[in-house]
Amino acid sequence: MKIKVHSIHFDADEKLLTFIQERVDKLVHFYQDILGGEVFLRLEKSKDTSNKVVHIKLDIPGNNLFVKEQRKTFEEAMDLASEAMRQQIQRHKEKLRGV
Repeated sequence: MKIKVHSIHFDADEKLLTFIQERVDKLVHFYQDILGGEVFLRLEKSKDTSNKVVHIKLDIPGNNLFVKEQRKTFEEAMDLASEAMRQQIQRHKEKLRGV
């Protein structure tokens, strides 16, 4: 699946980009009709140590799914965001089946 990663106000290293691609690729196992998506990485200006924000937006037929997580590391935020996205995908599939 084609995914665009946008790191806002910093340059993400290759290790982080690979990690993000692996997490997003796992979502395809749950729903094969994902058309594409975007991941936004942002550092918030706050005194709190949980200042790494990950936004995931997936394009699916007839809809867009969106998740936002904020944690101490981008990896932790990405893990939680991908799990939340998986749950949204499951709910979307249940709606399609009429459950």
